[in-house]
Amino acid sequence: MPNLTPSRLAVLGNVSLHYRIDGDPDGAPLVFSNSLSTDLRVWDAVVERLPPGLCIIRYDTRGHGLSACPEPPYTMGALVSDLEALLDHLDVREVALVGLSIGGMIAQGLAAKRLDQVRAAILSNTGAKIATRTVWQNRIDAARNGGLAALVDPTFERWFPEPFRSSPQADLMRHMFLRQPLEGWIGCASAISGTDFYTPTAALRLPVLGIAGDRDGSTPPDLVRETIELVPGARFHLIKGTGHLPCVDAPDAYAAALTGFLAEIGHI
Repeated sequence: MPNLTPSRLAVLGNVSLHYRIDGDPDGAPLVFSNSLSTDLRVWDAVVERLPPGLCIIRYDTRGHGLSACPEPPYTMGALVSDLEALLDHLDVREVALVGLSIGGMIAQGLAAKRLDQVRAAILSNTGAKIATRTVWQNRIDAARNGGLAALVDPTFERWFPEPFRSSPQADLMRHMFLRQPLEGWIGCASAISGTDFYTPTAALRLPVLGIAGDRDGSTPPDLVRETIELVPGARFHLIKGTGHLPCVDAPDAYAAALTGFLAEIGHI
């Protein structure tokens, strides 16, 4: 692992990705891929609760945070290739890859494509296929007509249970949501719309943990369970009382589940 400052920009062909490295640069690599409408800060509370000795790599998906925002639409193949190129740029292999929502789709795609890069996958609040093309097209149309402000309230209804939606922390999440580039949101929503990973995910043969929240209205527990059960030996963990982003509204439980899995597979 090269000697890096915590936060940098990697120029990877036609896209530049903002990434951050924390922890031990020589430790076992743990990579996080964020959800739609968030950036790498969505993992802050979990990272603070992880044991020492890990090399923790986070990045902003294209069109989000401080990463480049090409014109939409994007394909899931492009998003998978972005992370593939970043890990090659950092000369990192054998990672434990945590993917949340669209990040979980990216994780499935990269695990299927690059066995040398992905040692284990944590598929959090995600699916091999999420919603339908019609659902996503309706959301894209709403975003084009009214901006992300038109989506934030219905999205938070699906994402977070009460009382979290009334908390100051929810206000911070609202600001994060609204400050993502509109074109980046549309690009990534288009990528989700066109993705069905049931066949490649069913071919995976690596340690997999599925994490779900029992109050998740975007990727319900049954969807997460159905997806991870495609992989022989995969484990399923339900976090009660939490929604689509348990890394935000239940970071203690999330970090504990993640740490336990990493210990079981000998990654810490």
